[in-house]
Amino acid sequence: MTPSSSAPSTLALVPGKTGHQLTLPGTGANTETDTTRRYGDVALFAHDSALTRAGDGYFTWLDHIWSAAGCTAPIRLHGQMHTVDTHTGAILATLPTSALPDGVIYKACGNRRATVCPSCAETYRRDAYHLVRSGLIGGKGTPESVSNHPAVFATFTAPTFGPVHTRHVRTHTCKDKTRCTCRPEPCHARRTLDTCPHGIPQACFARHEPADQRIGQPLCLDCYDHDHHVIWNNQAGELWRRTKQTMERHLNRIARSRGLPRIRIAHGKAAEYQRRGAVHFHVLLRLDRLDPDDSAAVLPPPDGLTVDDLQEAVQYAATVTRYTTEGHDERPCGWPIAWGDQLDIRPLTLRGDNPVTDAMVAAYLAKYATKGTEITGHASRRLDHTSIEQHADRTGTHTERLIAACWDLGHPNNAGFDGLRRWAHMLGFGGHFFTKARRYSTTFAALRAARVRYRRAQDIGHDYAPDTFDCQPDLDDETTLIIGDLTYAGSGWKTTGDALLANTAAAQAREYTRAGREELAFEQACSSSTPLAA
Repeated sequence: MTPSSSAPSTLALVPGKTGHQLTLPGTGANTETDTTRRYGDVALFAHDSALTRAGDGYFTWLDHIWSAAGCTAPIRLHGQMHTVDTHTGAILATLPTSALPDGVIYKACGNRRATVCPSCAETYRRDAYHLVRSGLIGGKGTPESVSNHPAVFATFTAPTFGPVHTRHVRTHTCKDKTRCTCRPEPCHARRTLDTCPHGIPQACFARHEPADQRIGQPLCLDCYDHDHHVIWNNQAGELWRRTKQTMERHLNRIARSRGLPRIRIAHGKAAEYQRRGAVHFHVLLRLDRLDPDDSAAVLPPPDGLTVDDLQEAVQYAATVTRYTTEGHDERPCGWPIAWGDQLDIRPLTLRGDNPVTDAMVAAYLAKYATKGTEITGHASRRLDHTSIEQHADRTGTHTERLIAACWDLGHPNNAGFDGLRRWAHMLGFGGHFFTKARRYSTTFAALRAARVRYRRAQDIGHDYAPDTFDCQPDLDDETTLIIGDLTYAGSGWKTTGDALLANTAAAQAREYTRAGREELAFEQACSSSTPLAA
């Protein structure tokens, strides 16, 4: 390998070994000298530890990577950063990344999936929680009057594509359904032991436990309609769009009949995969009044409309909204797209007498915003012609048949269905896992900007002198602007040791934050309790 003028970016696939006389790099390590990075007279190598590369010590390196410390595979950027005067446009200073520890800037990957990057997914989950909750109780740019708006929490499910093994509990007595120990009903109890055309019994008398791998699997793989299943997943977003339109039109017809002004529905929605691989939606629906002069205004609905009217509109829309897809070579008449029979609608009034609270709904939606297809046993990245054979099989398992159906039906010759191949790794579903109406509440971008402002203005503690740090209180008051001329240098930490050090430091910070929150909660509980008489 020839020496490069830029900072090396190749990771060691296997850690190296250190002996008495020689240090050997790991398998796949970039061992050429980085001529752009020297501390004193010591040449630095890609396989050197973080303590060696940091120069001034571990804490210098840790301060540099802190913004991405908990990330599993941070993005490395190299280039130059220019400080520009916002008034004149003059470049005041230029800092090359070669002068920084490791010769790169680390940026968190920002992946929302907990199985890919737990740290970034936790940040996304917390943002989603505040985004949902602010639409229920106000704050963060949303008026507090929304807490009095009629609201419901609804779950829309997919129709049946064939009988599957299920775990049905008629009445839950457990407090936490994720650790449910209630006695379930028999899976598919039948008076007669009928068989399907393939000779598979259509009855199952087992009472499946939550960890039973058979849950979600078809009773007969050959009878199950895998094609319709993936088509429905692919069309679920369009079905939801039409359903919300039907809700608003139905409510506006009611409003006109009662002489009331127009209304609109603001929503926050999270998608979740069932064990069978079908998508269903958890949706928070809030009723607002539409201001014809200011579409951005969030106003309370007229007194003549109640939460019962909203529940009726949701039930009506879920029942009547249906359509047929365009024709396909495999099915010229198209596939019918409609919701399943299982529809759960719960009122959410936030007046203290409702068991469904704003915190519960926000936590519920935020939790599913960080999930994917893991519950089905499949968690691959985007598939192509070289990797599809490893995951798709028309005669294989349930998930393999779903992926194969996406790939076969998404042939480029079938216009309107070509997106199936792009989303084959998601079993056909290509929508966002968390979406909201524009006027529902704040945005992820606003929450991220608020986090930047907080970090710049936060108190750095008593261990540091205040004049050592330049804390800017507001982004809008900046007189200089940092412009980065950066390019992609790679992904992941330089060595396994770096990843261990960074993630350990981040874990300690998270534990410190958790302990602080528990202490605050304890103090609030003590202050709100009635003191005992002496």
